[in-house]
Amino acid sequence: MYNTLFGHNILEAFTSQSRHQSFIEILSQDPNLPDRYNARGINIMLPEIPFEKFRVGSQFFALAKRHALLVLKDRKLWRKFRLPCLNIESCYPEEHYFPTLLSMKDPRGCSQYTLTNVNWTDCFDGHPHLYQAEEVSPNLVNRLRLSNSSYSYFFARKFAPDCLQPLMEIADDVIFKD
Repeated sequence: MYNTLFGHNILEAFTSQSRHQSFIEILSQDPNLPDRYNARGINIMLPEIPFEKFRVGSQFFALAKRHALLVLKDRKLWRKFRLPCLNIESCYPEEHYFPTLLSMKDPRGCSQYTLTNVNWTDCFDGHPHLYQAEEVSPNLVNRLRLSNSSYSYFFARKFAPDCLQPLMEIADDVIFKD
């Protein structure tokens, strides 16, 4: 009997080399890493996930097909991340599970960075800066693409609903023109 998923041999899908990377932020240095690691309880992640292997990152990512299949197949690590959180202030499963799993299984197949620009200056109650309509300009779009990173961003967040019209007005000349 063959193990198949979407018409493909699972083993072949996981072992085949692909030139496509997943764009996912994977951080091992974060001041809140110990609190996030222990959010479900002290040493509850052991033995499957030692602290040195625990990673965090943005909840915005794009996975290569082989990594999406890896996520679908995984049961071992997910059992730990689906446990109830004792400290909800430090528990963000989507920001912990995916970076940890991919870092442990295929770190070279991941970009280690996100494609989404998030402005944490002027953050409020754990939420990033909310851009207002009067801030929308060609200069803002260019700054968001480069920001403080050596990588270009394809997405940005967070925009107030009234930003739609100003963004549409500069779409052809700025946003879609590269």
